[in-house]
Amino acid sequence: MDTTQQVLINLSNHPKDTWQFPQLERAKELYGEVIDWAFPHIPPEADYTTVVEMAENIVSQIMATYGKYHLTIHIAGEITFTYIFVNMMKEAGISCIASTTKRMVEVDEHGTKISKFAFVSFRGYF
Repeated sequence: MDTTQQVLINLSNHPKDTWQFPQLERAKELYGEVIDWAFPHIPPEADYTTVVEMAENIVSQIMATYGKYHLTIHIAGEITFTYIFVNMMKEAGISCIASTTKRMVEVDEHGTKISKFAFVSFRGYF
């Protein structure tokens, strides 16, 4: 990869292969090559210090691997980790984004709700 290349790190439990076509195409158009990075498992009993350490570890790994490229991070996952991680990346001058979707709920003949999501756009964390 050329070091001036744009790279979007998809830090989520939703690999790009599961994205709807419009989402993947828009991501490539706006942010370049999309690279999956698995969202870490955040134990519910983890304290703040542990979550910070986990975020620091992922930030270090991403920067060591892709820090020479023009990076954007697509992040979706456990909210406290996400908040800490996004703030760390902002301090490093790296933009983070989330996907926005339209939720459509259908109710089947048994009364079970079925939610479907349609990609709308990307929104930055500010």
